[in-house]
Amino acid sequence: MSGDTERIEQEIAQAREDLAKTLDTLAERTSPQRLAADAKGKAVATLSKPAVKYALAGVGAVVVALVVRKILQ
Repeated sequence: MSGDTERIEQEIAQAREDLAKTLDTLAERTSPQRLAADAKGKAVATLSKPAVKYALAGVGAVVVALVVRKILQ
């Protein structure tokens, strides 16, 4: 009987430890700083692609041309 009690207590202690590790992992994954850093990294990676750079440069050139045209009219 005492062997069963000790085994059960060990299993409970192991389950608590596993749960604590899982909660720590979830807290790290969902921290606002980490989410912001991940979003920033993805944005920088996307903006670093040549196709995106050229598209943004083209849009910028069109906007500048429209502003200059509006000013000169």
